[in-house]
Amino acid sequence: MAIRNKKEVSFPRYQQIAVAIAERIVDGKYAVGSKIYARSTLASNFNVSPETARKAINVLVDLEIMEVRHGSGAYISSKEKAKQFLESYQNVNSLQDLKNKLNQSIKKQEEEFGNFSQLLNQLLTRTKDIQQRFPFNPYELVLTSEALNLGKTINELNIWHSTGATILAVQQGEELLISPGPYTKLESGHTIYFVGSELSVGLMHNLFFNDSKEED
Repeated sequence: MAIRNKKEVSFPRYQQIAVAIAERIVDGKYAVGSKIYARSTLASNFNVSPETARKAINVLVDLEIMEVRHGSGAYISSKEKAKQFLESYQNVNSLQDLKNKLNQSIKKQEEEFGNFSQLLNQLLTRTKDIQQRFPFNPYELVLTSEALNLGKTINELNIWHSTGATILAVQQGEELLISPGPYTKLESGHTIYFVGSELSVGLMHNLFFNDSKEED
């Protein structure tokens, strides 16, 4: 399934902070077992609000990169998972950068056809590699005003556990949010791009559009 050209791609600020913390863990600036002190300190270091810092920590806790010990604080728990998170994030950025370059080349294809061909070959090579590692195509689900569970976050809906689907992107108008975080709210007009089994497709549809009818 092809996704239409988008004018703007953005990542949530708290996800950017989570990536920055993961980078420090991989670089050894934050050692496994060490404690991350007050959210206010973390917020000051990254020039964000304490709430944004809290969301960033929650993302890392969900990914088992950090753990929260009640009454004690947040601790680094896995350098390996931090590395995996960064690799996944960098792959998304790498593909998006490649698509952006390809879009620019299309506009000038008459005078830059050679560059277009080269970029297209790179995209095809990368796509083939991704398909070999992840043999599936994303599905698309459009949320209308009649959809159920509108206004709830991905985390509140517990989507992966309840459907087995993994959300790759959420589109609203011309804005495409790549790799949305667990606190992204799903609203009417959103288009969800996800991967999963055929069963996951049915479960995702039932989660938002329960078509079951009572029999006479």
